[in-house]
Amino acid sequence: MIFIAGNGMPESKRIGRRLEKKLVENGFGIDEEYSEDTELIICVGGDGALLRMLAEHDFPQQPIVGINTGHLGFFQELDTDDIDDFIEAYKAKKYSVQTYRTVYADIKVREMSRPIRAMALNEIVVRGGESHLAHLNIYIGDSFVEKFCGDGIVISTPAGSTAYNYSLGGSIVDPRINLLQVTPIAPINSTAYRSFTSGILLPQKLSLGIFPEYPQSDELLVTADGAETMLSGIEEIKVGLSREVVTLLRFKGYDFWNTVKCKLL
Repeated sequence: MIFIAGNGMPESKRIGRRLEKKLVENGFGIDEEYSEDTELIICVGGDGALLRMLAEHDFPQQPIVGINTGHLGFFQELDTDDIDDFIEAYKAKKYSVQTYRTVYADIKVREMSRPIRAMALNEIVVRGGESHLAHLNIYIGDSFVEKFCGDGIVISTPAGSTAYNYSLGGSIVDPRINLLQVTPIAPINSTAYRSFTSGILLPQKLSLGIFPEYPQSDELLVTADGAETMLSGIEEIKVGLSREVVTLLRFKGYDFWNTVKCKLL
C-alpha cells in the first residue's frame, strides 16, 4: 500500500490525483491515511512539504519518494514528468536507498519534570526571544567552549547543510558523513563578548550542551525544521544526532554532488 502526502496546493493536488490513478492502474493499493502497513510514502510538493510530513507522522521509517511541485526541491528528486518512469522503476526495483540521520534536541524547562524533545531532518535553531540577543553557554561533551552572544545558533545535519546553514556561510556536507554542524547567526565578537564567528563540526558521538543566560528576557525561540516554539525558563538544551533515520529512494543514477551543483549554482 502506498500513501500519497501533499502540501494542499492546487498543482500538488492535481499531480496527486494523476499519480494515484496511474498507481492503481499498475496494481498498487492506495492508503487514504498513513499507517504502519504503508510500504511507501510519496510526497508531492517541495522540501517544506516533505519536512512537514515527517513531523506530522513522527518521522516514519518507511521509504519516501519526493515529486517536486515546489521551488528548490532538494529532497524531491522526481519532476512531475517522471511519474511513468518512476512507477516502472519502482516495480522493477531499480532504485537505490539513501538514509539521512536526524537531529534531536532535549529541552529542559524550569518546573517541568521531563524534557521536551524536538526532532528535525535539517536543523534545530535556537534564537533569542522577541528579537533579543541570545546569551548561550556552549558545551561540547563535558567541555565548556564559549559564551555565545548573537542572534542565535543553527545546529544542522548533513541533510540540512544545504539549507539555512548554507545561507549563513556554513559548509556543505556529504550526507554519507555523520556529523553535526553548529553555525552562528550574527555572532558578536568584541572586547565584551567572544563568540566563534565560524561553524563547528562535531562527530556523531558528541552532543552539544546549551545553557542559556537571561540578561533581558527569559524566552528563547526553538525551531525544528521551521516549526517554531517560544519557551520561557529553558535551563538546558542537549542536541545530538538521533538514531532515527529518514530513508529516501533514489532513481536515475542520483548523485548528491551533481544535485548540489544543479540546485545551488
